[in-house]
Amino acid sequence: MSQDAPLETLDIVSNDTFAKDGYPHAAWARLRREKPVYWYDRGGELTPFWAITKHADIVRISRQPKTLQIGPRIAVFPEGTPPEEPVARHLLSMDPPDHGIYRKLASAHFTPRAVRRLAAGIEQISQEILDDLFHDGEVSETDFVLSVSATLPLAVLADLLGVPREDWKLMFEWTNQIIGAQDPEYQQQDATPRQTSDQARFALFDYFSKMVEERKTRPREDIVSVLCKAKIDGNDVPPFELLSYFFLLVVAGNETTRNATSGGLLALIENPEEFQKLQRKPALISSAVEEIVRWTTPVIQFCRTAMEDTEIRGQKIRAGEAMCLFYPSANRDEEVFDVPFEFHVDRKPNPHLAFGVGEHFCLGANLARLELRTVFAHLAQRLEHVELSGPVERLRSSFLGGVKHMPIRYRLAPAA
Repeated sequence: MSQDAPLETLDIVSNDTFAKDGYPHAAWARLRREKPVYWYDRGGELTPFWAITKHADIVRISRQPKTLQIGPRIAVFPEGTPPEEPVARHLLSMDPPDHGIYRKLASAHFTPRAVRRLAAGIEQISQEILDDLFHDGEVSETDFVLSVSATLPLAVLADLLGVPREDWKLMFEWTNQIIGAQDPEYQQQDATPRQTSDQARFALFDYFSKMVEERKTRPREDIVSVLCKAKIDGNDVPPFELLSYFFLLVVAGNETTRNATSGGLLALIENPEEFQKLQRKPALISSAVEEIVRWTTPVIQFCRTAMEDTEIRGQKIRAGEAMCLFYPSANRDEEVFDVPFEFHVDRKPNPHLAFGVGEHFCLGANLARLELRTVFAHLAQRLEHVELSGPVERLRSSFLGGVKHMPIRYRLAPAA
């Protein structure tokens, strides 16, 4: 699109745009330069909103949870569920004080200390995944998404929740159908996107409701058992909120880490000198993971709604109007990052917002970082050659930056 095209022609929320071209970084960059607080009104069924594209503005907005709330419009869904019809009630859709109360129920399981106890298991899973792809040093091909990036977070979450291995495939299918309901690949036969998402959500709720009943009489060392026993003001967690908690852990924890892993390897393939730098200096793994998360920013946007009139960069926001926070745009903000459109595994500082900021900072950030550090440390150590062997297929979604398929040609070294 021409740089002189009217701002009214920019498309930053169409599902088709994200599926075809990936993130619309050129459009976001132009908004950062010309109109960082931009009223996005395209008519039709899409309710207008303020597009927020600057790092500082997103930080400021996110740190005012009482006056700029995440409800009722959690995000912009151009073809999705109307905001007045909640399909789940979990941390991502809660405002204070409920958000803090519910977050505390499971937060102890995601602290740095708690996550460190999972390190050995994550190490073993990562090695086993790559061992399954090892063919005596021969050049082989695989779909990296299905073979690696979808497998690790699903295995880790299933273990935390107590989901048996034979049901992992169900979790994978349900999360694809919930997040990718607008994508033809994941739509159920003879079902609309809404029906596809609802049916998968109902199935997931039903699965965990049965698990809850079983854990009440035979608790185990898993999060389902912990939340079954949790109390709020002396009462059990309400059933809808309890099942919504599991819904969030399965869907958000699986999809975000999966797509950071896929996008991270793609970035290393497209920037081979950076991959070589990481291979020469394994100590760079932590900064490399932060750069991968900045670069990929799997969660594209969330909304905040003004509870009272406010002002952002001199622009009046009226009570009841929604602001859409575009995190990938913030993570390319030229005022915050040097050469933001370059990928550098040794980037420091790296104040990205890929895990959010403020009240809604990602509950599982410590776990995601550990998983990413582990798998990319193994990949840096063992990948002797890697290249794309076919086109990258992206999810048809402007909410989650998903990679559905990424065929690669590779050669692995044996485990050390």
